[in-house]
Amino acid sequence: MADEKNESSGFKVVDRRAFTAEGSRREEGPSEVKKAEPPPPVEKAPRPQRVEPPEAELPDEPSGFETLVSYLSTTTMFQLGLIPGPGGERIPADMTNAQRTIDLLQVLQEKTQGNLSPNESRLLDDVLYELRMTFVELQKRQARKG
Repeated sequence: MADEKNESSGFKVVDRRAFTAEGSRREEGPSEVKKAEPPPPVEKAPRPQRVEPPEAELPDEPSGFETLVSYLSTTTMFQLGLIPGPGGERIPADMTNAQRTIDLLQVLQEKTQGNLSPNESRLLDDVLYELRMTFVELQKRQARKG
């Protein structure tokens, strides 16, 4: 244990108390007072900047109810296999998720009933009718093939 105390750990202990162990005031100042060096400054990582799309890609009109209905109907048509994939390849129909998206449009219709303009209400009615008819037609085709 005594050997451990003699090892140099790189730290120096300096007694800076103004009084001795007996309680009398020290007359001399602490010997060899060495000021601790402040730690090196920590470099902060630059904050990521928000990248705005070019002006040409932004729609002319703000997103609204019509945009939401259009988005959901396009998603449903993609899920039904009616719209090709990004590379132009044919995407197989995902009838389960197509039904879920149609159900979301129905929930939207129920929750907004009485709060839509006549044009918005007609748009939602027409989109739901067309998607439901297409869904049923594709189900019939799959039943004939299977």
